[in-house]
Amino acid sequence: MSVDRESLRENAKYLQHVRPIDPEEIYEYLPEQPHPAVVRQALREEAFGLGLREQSDGTFVPVETTPAPTPGWEPTAFPDRYDRALEGVLIERFGREWATGESGYTLRERIRELKENYYRGQTAEYDAVAALAYAIYHGADFYAATGYALDPLAERGLLSRRLRVLDVGAGTGGPAVALHDYLPEDAVVDYHAVEPSANAELLGELLGETGRNFRTTVHRTTAEAFDPGTVGAVDLLLFGNVVSELATPAATVRRYCETLAADGTCLLLAPADLETATGLREVERTVTDGSELGVYAPTLRLWDGEDPADGGWSFDERGSLEPPATQGTVGRGGRTRRVSRPDGGVRRRPVPQHECAVRVHVAPAGRRTPAPRAGECRQTRPAGGVGDPRHQPGELSGGEALPEPRRGRQPGVPRR
Repeated sequence: MSVDRESLRENAKYLQHVRPIDPEEIYEYLPEQPHPAVVRQALREEAFGLGLREQSDGTFVPVETTPAPTPGWEPTAFPDRYDRALEGVLIERFGREWATGESGYTLRERIRELKENYYRGQTAEYDAVAALAYAIYHGADFYAATGYALDPLAERGLLSRRLRVLDVGAGTGGPAVALHDYLPEDAVVDYHAVEPSANAELLGELLGETGRNFRTTVHRTTAEAFDPGTVGAVDLLLFGNVVSELATPAATVRRYCETLAADGTCLLLAPADLETATGLREVERTVTDGSELGVYAPTLRLWDGEDPADGGWSFDERGSLEPPATQGTVGRGGRTRRVSRPDGGVRRRPVPQHECAVRVHVAPAGRRTPAPRAGECRQTRPAGGVGDPRHQPGELSGGEALPEPRRGRQPGVPRR
């Protein structure tokens, strides 16, 4: 039985100012009195538009209007539930001994291929196995980097508890679940991902671990082919590690920015290698030149019409991450190297060598942005990153080292 959506919305708008909306009650006020379970599902689908969130008891209440707080984002590891979801896919495809024998060898070789293609600036052959290898190797890094890039938004109250998100080139889901974990539990998110590759299958698995108020839709198409206007006004537009892979990056980003809400944000993330980092700055300047878009960081705009002309290869230093269990398992499945210390010391891999974020925020025409209220560029590379002689690039937890990286294109992502 269908639900009269107009009647449902009218009743919900009235009841939300009176008491929590209970499907077991509101169904009685609807034409033909549909089953409460059907009404509950309809309320979930209408919740974002109505500004409602579902509570653990199944009732719906208004979303708080105060901005999302800064959570103190300092992850030390990729959350187990996401790594278990990745392992579940690996087991389903290869069996419980996925890290040993032929399957383990295939995964390790695919990681090497992805890195080698990146070093040589070659297009990667991207299939389901490559998606798994990429998630094993980069999932935790992308997760941590996204949260750090969100901090400047939350610190100035620019991150709402009610967000429509468009994640372009969503990959295997690291940025998506980072956003989920960054926001408070009472946030309501209408999340849309654009991802044409085999990554989308794994993305779906990780999104399955998100909460009831993080509603998700995955669009299996390219950034160039997708019409962002079909999503509606976007509060947070995310290009995570994909800008350098677009055929016309500046034009594509500009087109997507047309869908931003009046106080919306476009956040661009890219590796902090020389070519991708400085290339991202070029895209930023092209997109904002002559538009109503403004740039928030890393450099303040002190004079109208004046922009810095430097190459823009700067970085922040962040903490370390424990290697995810899947990464350690695939590493130990091949040649193993262990060094024990009586003092219990542990050598950890740094967070990541690939963070460069640019935030572009829409400001109404003619409005100046004080400290500025408009965009963010942040490039991060920790100690041990590219150019640091202490860095052991591409090292798996089990001790299998990969080649020294070149300064260039993002690892393992095909050109679209």
